[in-house]
Amino acid sequence: MATGAHSAFVDSAVIEVSSGRGGDGASHFRREKYHPRGGPDGGEGGSGGSVYLVVDANLRTLVDFRYRRKFTAADGQAGDTNDRTGASGEDVHIGVPAGTLVYDADSDRLLADLSAAEQSYLACRGGRGGHGNAHYVSATKQAPEMRELGEPGEAKRLRLELKLLAEAALVGYPNAGKSTLISRLSAAKPKIADYPFTTLTPHLGVVSLDSGASFVVADLPGLIEGAAEGRGLGHEFLRHLERARVIVHLLDLSGFERPDPVADYLALRAELAAYDPRLADLPELVVGTKTDLLDDPDLVPIVAEELAKHGVQRLWPISAVAGQGVEELRAELARLVFSSEAQSVVAQQAQEDLAAEQDEGDAPDEPAFTIDTDPDEEVWVVRGRAVERIVAMTDLDNDESVMHLHRTLVRMGVLRALREAGCADEDIVRIGDVHLDFVE
Repeated sequence: MATGAHSAFVDSAVIEVSSGRGGDGASHFRREKYHPRGGPDGGEGGSGGSVYLVVDANLRTLVDFRYRRKFTAADGQAGDTNDRTGASGEDVHIGVPAGTLVYDADSDRLLADLSAAEQSYLACRGGRGGHGNAHYVSATKQAPEMRELGEPGEAKRLRLELKLLAEAALVGYPNAGKSTLISRLSAAKPKIADYPFTTLTPHLGVVSLDSGASFVVADLPGLIEGAAEGRGLGHEFLRHLERARVIVHLLDLSGFERPDPVADYLALRAELAAYDPRLADLPELVVGTKTDLLDDPDLVPIVAEELAKHGVQRLWPISAVAGQGVEELRAELARLVFSSEAQSVVAQQAQEDLAAEQDEGDAPDEPAFTIDTDPDEEVWVVRGRAVERIVAMTDLDNDESVMHLHRTLVRMGVLRALREAGCADEDIVRIGDVHLDFVE
């Protein structure tokens, strides 16, 4: 887990995931009393298990990955006689909280943005089961002996980052009453005092509803003008809004420290838009705080009327200290958090972020295979996903399979490329984990 100002929000973990290998195909000929002519009946191998990351609504942090970091799916079973397919390996489903970003730990490339309930990401696909010899029967080849080995599974190191744990974020100038309100809405106990910048790190509170549902609200550090350019707590604050579903603007109506709540609202909106224009699309509530300190109750409708000129449909006046208006605010906040509008905006933003980061990280098209030398082993090395997969699935103890591999490498242009690179007969060629003698 990250430390410092991000400790409550930014969780990260590195895990290792690997899918199962496919089962080997079977090579077998029927030997039954009433089938005197026999025939190939080797079945297919079963598929290896895959590894999925799945959003679990009951999870809020990545803390569980401190204790378990390796996840491996089961291998598929080998094919059997009588055209029987081997059993597939069991998949592994890894629960993660909503808001989890999935990166390749080695390249730092963003792979998935898991922000919606029950959304899943296929992290490692299970290997395909190998074909049995019954698969290779043709009009010209009635009794093939060749079979295919199971496809190896995948293995990856993934970095998980939880960008934001809160569905609702309380924003406002210092000492606007955010900490007091979160203590009323939830069981959180933030430090509360009557001086600015009491909140220097984010606080989280879980708001429980009578229906049994719950959501998380964040009391974030106070804004100052210029925060979008990094002044004050700057980006330390603003970056945590990117996964919120609802923004709650808190305006101090008491007049003791902030004499113009309407100007404060406009300035807050400007800071959010300057940091990320999409934040302006999030549903929002505008809350007037500290109504217990008002000398003139008529100030509330006056402020509401001025805010309406700027598109604010309703001002919610509350006194968090006295508890006035808090229950009504809680109900409206819950309605917005779980509204389809809020969830669709966040999901759309997540997909746009994912597409943008993946476009930035796109590498030029790579060749199907590359050829190099390993001076330590004195061998030629062929690298390429497709060619390595084909070799790994070849039964090198079977002459038919070896000849099939040879024809495949010719068709792919691998042998010609080796010859052009200077490879000579009887040189050793390594493809994946397999060493082969070069023969045209």
